[in-house]
Amino acid sequence: MVDEFKKFIARGNVLDLAVGVMIGAAFGKIVTSLNENLIMPVIGWAFGDIDFSNYFFRLGAIPAGYTGSVTDYAALKSAGVPMIGYGEFITQVVNFLIIALVLFLLVRSINKMVEAAKHEQAKADATADAPAAPTDPQLDTLKEILAELRKPQG
Repeated sequence: MVDEFKKFIARGNVLDLAVGVMIGAAFGKIVTSLNENLIMPVIGWAFGDIDFSNYFFRLGAIPAGYTGSVTDYAALKSAGVPMIGYGEFITQVVNFLIIALVLFLLVRSINKMVEAAKHEQAKADATADAPAAPTDPQLDTLKEILAELRKPQG
């Protein structure tokens, strides 16, 4: 069973998947930072300094000993107040859309490169497979004479 597991792990697909998962996790952190530190503040500024993380519906009563702000989502949540935090959901939707857009652009550019490489290969194959065109020695001589006449006299 150990040998079988080693074969499974040593397969290229499993290693590729592991690398993809690690790169995806790192990329997710970059996108999260981009979203939280750059995009969401700009969106918030455009809509009048809105902080999406504090958008919520309170479903229950605030505990009697609570002394924090009634508009602070994080403080209310830590106090155990039942709430629906739709602002965080908006943030996650924007985060998803950014990831989807970046992946779309990445796949699109890779597809274009693959298609261009296939086109170049097909063109090279067609040129290599094409039979040599027969030439007429008289026509070749006339082309050489024409090329000499077109040269600047100097």
